Amino acid sequence: MAAKLTRRLPTPNHHGYSVKFCPFNRDVIAVASAQNFGLSGGGMLMVKNLSAPGDGTVSTCIWADGLFDLTFSEQTPNCVVTASGDGSLQLWDVTKSQAPIMVYREHQKEAYSLDWTQTRDSQFFVSSSWDGTIKLWDPNREKSLLTMQGHEALVYQAVWSPHITGCVASVSGDQTLRIWNTKKDTRPVMTIRANQGEVLTCDWCKYNQNIIATAGTDCKIYGWDLRRPGEPVYVLQGHGYPVRRIKYFPFAETQLASVSYDLTTRIWDHSLPNPSLSVLETHSEFVYGLDFSNHVEGLLADCAWDQSVGIYHVLKPGNSGPLTHGGAT
Repeated sequence: MAAKLTRRLPTPNHHGYSVKFCPFNRDVIAVASAQNFGLSGGGMLMVKNLSAPGDGTVSTCIWADGLFDLTFSEQTPNCVVTASGDGSLQLWDVTKSQAPIMVYREHQKEAYSLDWTQTRDSQFFVSSSWDGTIKLWDPNREKSLLTMQGHEALVYQAVWSPHITGCVASVSGDQTLRIWNTKKDTRPVMTIRANQGEVLTCDWCKYNQNIIATAGTDCKIYGWDLRRPGEPVYVLQGHGYPVRRIKYFPFAETQLASVSYDLTTRIWDHSLPNPSLSVLETHSEFVYGLDFSNHVEGLLADCAWDQSVGIYHVLKPGNSGPLTHGGAT
């Protein structure tokens, strides 16, 4: 399987932390970024159109502290939530970028991840923070609906199950993966000792509600079956430095991608004897953000501290047809 860089988009004077595809428009992505590698200065949310000329930027939203993650609303086009180093969350209408619609101020330390549920019966999103908590939010309310506690260190990421309503997975510096039922309890319903170091990222398989992957500072990616959590069902090795984010393909059950501090983006198929399908070496700094398009099969975006976003097309074996969304720059 080949993956080709088809376009590079700049994030001038800002280092990319997170990139996401819009659920409503196949051509739109958003990037959460920070000045000075997130150590000082402000943050910027950049919305880019892959069909637009130049750097593709169609709007920007400015915040006084670095922005570490974002999530698109699954209900309202043009609405995005961002997570900031000052612990606050911001709800933006990206067509009116002067100021956020609402600011949520409950986390006591850096807010580090966001995810909007994609199940049918709710409009909620979750945030996780270096204060060790995960919070459930209704975007129309200033106060959180629920605070989930149980991790013994900072929480790097919390993500909704795409299959089970009210189910959230989270990973932490305490080396664990935890599963939560937001409808019943504020304590985890399952805890798995996941990695041999801090766990930085997790993602659910899109085709099997029991399979979830984790990765972190031990440079490995682990697959877990929640019905038999004692041992991983697969281990992927190849990254030379910590794995910052992983994402399952939305169109293939056993394939996933990862980005790392080793400056690479990698494509994997854990069902194969040699699971490493492609190694992309297009960045010159840590690669932080990663997402797949749910509209265009094989369309992948990443972002890095080298102040750029990469757009790639992942080709199936034997497919060398034309690529979408412009040529490499």
